[in-house]
Amino acid sequence: MKAEEMRGERLTRLGALLTALLVVGCASNPERVADPRDPLEPYNRAVYRFNTDFDRAFMQPVAKAYQAVTPEPVDRGVTNFFNNLADLTSAVNNVLQFKMSRAGSDVGRIFINSTVGVLGFVDVATNVGLPSYKEDFGQTLGYWGVEPGAYFVLPFLGPSSIRDTIGLAGDIYTDPLVNVREDKVRWGLVGLRVVDRRADLLTAGQILEDAAIDPYSFLRDVYLQRRLSLVYDGNPPTDDGENDFWNDVDFDAKEKPSTP
Repeated sequence: MKAEEMRGERLTRLGALLTALLVVGCASNPERVADPRDPLEPYNRAVYRFNTDFDRAFMQPVAKAYQAVTPEPVDRGVTNFFNNLADLTSAVNNVLQFKMSRAGSDVGRIFINSTVGVLGFVDVATNVGLPSYKEDFGQTLGYWGVEPGAYFVLPFLGPSSIRDTIGLAGDIYTDPLVNVREDKVRWGLVGLRVVDRRADLLTAGQILEDAAIDPYSFLRDVYLQRRLSLVYDGNPPTDDGENDFWNDVDFDAKEKPSTP
């Protein structure tokens, strides 16, 4: 097929997608259709509203204040520090999934960043070719065939599923902060991690509120799709040719939806 014809076909398909999105977005008083993945929707929506109110009243102001007074290099260093701690959980889960090369990369990252990277504040490992392969116990359960179960919104923590909620026990057990004996230090670090993560999501949160007709449904769908993608290392099974569509549309690197 000639390049012009291929380009025309891609534009036609992209136009059809955009038209469908506009139709959905402009529909007035759309009826809510029950999602089989979300049988607990009434409960979940109530918890979602609670989390949203708590976030607006407390977490957003604290995160904005933290971002305002923290220099960008320091903010990045704090994020790197906690990412370095999270690499331990990733290494354990990569071993449990028999992904030994990835586990080796995680262990290498921990060693390099904890030493040369000054306790993880500088991400030296990425610059020397050791990427981060984020894994958790929810992904490990999914890898071994455990279905996600019902979508489940946790108070304060947000989107989850029955499987991922069970997996939290393993994530907590392998969290290095759990082993910090001094209570004030441990909870201080936990609080700093929460604020740092919330500050990193300020822009994304605003986009969600501004763009989504139903933020709850949008967040649910994004969460479930992302978790499916993570379980399959970015190559989830598909029955509707969705991946083929995105491969056919010629996005540049900044615009094409990325897989973890």
